[in-house]
Amino acid sequence: MHFFDTYSEELKIKKVIGLDNFLTGTRDWLDTMVKRNPKIILKDFNVITDRIVDIEGAAEANLIIHGASIASPTFYRIYPEETLDANITGLRRMLDYYKERNIRGFLFFSSSEIYGDPFSEFIPTSEDYRGNVATMGPRACYDEAKRFGETMCYIFHHKYNMPISIARPFNNYGPGMNINDKRLPADFAKAVHEGRDLVMFSDGRPTRTFCYIADAITGYLKVLLHGKLEVFNIGIDKPEVSVAEFAELFSKNAKEYYDYKGNVVFQTSNDEEYMTDNPNRRCPKIEKAREILNYNPSIFVDEGIGRYLQFLKINNGQLL
Repeated sequence: MHFFDTYSEELKIKKVIGLDNFLTGTRDWLDTMVKRNPKIILKDFNVITDRIVDIEGAAEANLIIHGASIASPTFYRIYPEETLDANITGLRRMLDYYKERNIRGFLFFSSSEIYGDPFSEFIPTSEDYRGNVATMGPRACYDEAKRFGETMCYIFHHKYNMPISIARPFNNYGPGMNINDKRLPADFAKAVHEGRDLVMFSDGRPTRTFCYIADAITGYLKVLLHGKLEVFNIGIDKPEVSVAEFAELFSKNAKEYYDYKGNVVFQTSNDEEYMTDNPNRRCPKIEKAREILNYNPSIFVDEGIGRYLQFLKINNGQLL
């Protein structure tokens, strides 16, 4: 939303309609955006139960983004039914509404979690890997809902020729990520902002690549405008860093931008299922997006963490 607000004139955008029930999000920064930009419309809307036909302007929309899902493991474990329904019932209702309308593109936000915990020979992970996913467990409501959502997109494309494209995000972070999100970058950012230690509830060995939000948004818009049934990994393929290394990078940047005095510490979580089905490695193969979409992420994790912390300091830990 912030991207569309910032570039609405340059991109000649007629209107942006944002729908959210704010189950886990905050709306203050969005309300501020709506007040200053008449092209931005924000509605309190439940994609599972509310009728999109009642939203003024929805019928004229020609670019549709379905990102209606909780993505933080902490919160989708609290709201497993809502997570399932947003990705299945909510998606189905959006597809039904737009299946016979003249739209240019429909983007479904899937997830890299549909790969589960890949075997080492499938890392970096390409789009044709079918996954090693648990159907029952604390993460299954999210992982399996995204997989089923992709199947629905496939069906509606072939039956109704809908211009659907699918993005599988890999560990995005940066401005716009609420520091109360409960995922790793947000937890570390909140600890820095509050002057607390950086706490890891693991041995620090699981590895990830972290994609800065500016690179990620570029990728998502390219997927949206592709307008054909394709699946794309959207992330960055290097460097792959351990959680412990990620914490040290946060600490280094925090000392520069916050005069940070905290330490990196290891603790055991009180949640017995905290690490259940948590993948050991997560690294995308992005050659497909590079070749087809000309997607070339360039902000590496050290620089990205610095940008994120500078943003939080300027805005006192708040969203825009």
